[in-house]
Amino acid sequence: MMRAWGAAMLLAMAAQGSAAWTQDAREFCADRPGLDTPPCTMAPGKVQVELGLGDWTREQDAESRIDTVNFGDALLRIGLTDSLEAQLGWTAFGHVRTRDRVTGAVEKDSGIGDMRVALRQNLRNPDGSGFSIAVMPYASLPTGGDAIGDGDWGAGMLVPISYDLGQGFSLLATPEVDAAVDEDGDGRHLAYGSVAGLGFDISDSLSGSIEASLMRDDDPDGHATQALAGLSLGWQAGDDMQFDAGANLGLNHHSPDAELYVGLVRRF
Repeated sequence: MMRAWGAAMLLAMAAQGSAAWTQDAREFCADRPGLDTPPCTMAPGKVQVELGLGDWTREQDAESRIDTVNFGDALLRIGLTDSLEAQLGWTAFGHVRTRDRVTGAVEKDSGIGDMRVALRQNLRNPDGSGFSIAVMPYASLPTGGDAIGDGDWGAGMLVPISYDLGQGFSLLATPEVDAAVDEDGDGRHLAYGSVAGLGFDISDSLSGSIEASLMRDDDPDGHATQALAGLSLGWQAGDDMQFDAGANLGLNHHSPDAELYVGLVRRF
């Protein structure tokens, strides 16, 4: 798997160096941080690596507490045409600690994550300016272990949307429908929902977003609706580098209680 990831990186760098591909002075636009997915696409010939340096999630109920920590949550984005990009995502390592709140017994498990491949086709304003919209089909491949892998393939479609309000503010939305993997790791079921939020510029280099998501999951083992609220900040250190941090809070008992994360983005 690591060889496949390395090969993808080398192919992307080689494509980026091809003189036949048009260079585009498009403004920096990253998928992270935040719950929303932006509709902007990479300029043709450009490559961007987005890396989650650390991500901690806590889920707790009357019976147990589950702490999940992920490191190296990587996303590779490659601009193919003026409005189309390819994506390859993978989590290098995840650790899950489960404590029984009644007996005090602790179980631990670690492993790598599943591979995710996607295409994002922008339909209007691929640089993300004004009103911008895209369609983004994806598939997840069961390459991960039991700790953080789903156990089977999944697929879905996102429709990222943004609208520039001016004065450094923008509206964000990402409707989504998925063939999500069943909880037992065998088969798929319908999941759907959307994220909506407000993006804002604090300064020329610092931006943030306030978002909320609502996702319905019709898993055969039990239907549930997750509701989250999120706050994120991104600091752009130059034209091609960003550092970010964010926090998400669960708004109902079906949602993770809390999530904290930090990461960086580098465009080549």
